[in-house]
Amino acid sequence: MVEYYSDDSVQITSDILRVDGRTYPLRELVRVWHVRGRRSWRRLANRGMLAAAVIGPLVAAAIGVLIAILLSTSFGVTVAIVGVCCLLGFCAVPVADILLNRLDRSYDRGARKLEIWATWHGRAVVLLTTDDAHRFGQIYRALQRAMESG
Repeated sequence: MVEYYSDDSVQITSDILRVDGRTYPLRELVRVWHVRGRRSWRRLANRGMLAAAVIGPLVAAAIGVLIAILLSTSFGVTVAIVGVCCLLGFCAVPVADILLNRLDRSYDRGARKLEIWATWHGRAVVLLTTDDAHRFGQIYRALQRAMESG
């Protein structure tokens, strides 16, 4: 028996597919396909807010430098404004790393519900529903390999 995929709730071997305690012998699955659900606008808005949070401090620092130069203030005041704006930009770098990491993970999770369906005993059944696009891809490819090998 070859194991193609395994996590806490899904196991795919050369003989079976086990999802959340339900077991499907692969030889009984006639046809397997996937369905992409509707977009989650909430997730997309969350991504947009993360992107704005990353870019916001840097844009504010650049605007501050521009304003300092355009105000024609004394040299000391201009240097102070530019210094504070640059400091703001430098302080944003560690936070930007954290936010970029979260933004990257939001793309892994995806913005849609993803489902794996199969024809089993003459009827269409949902084998798996997830919104984690990365995990979905791993499971679907493993299931395809298992179906092809058997």
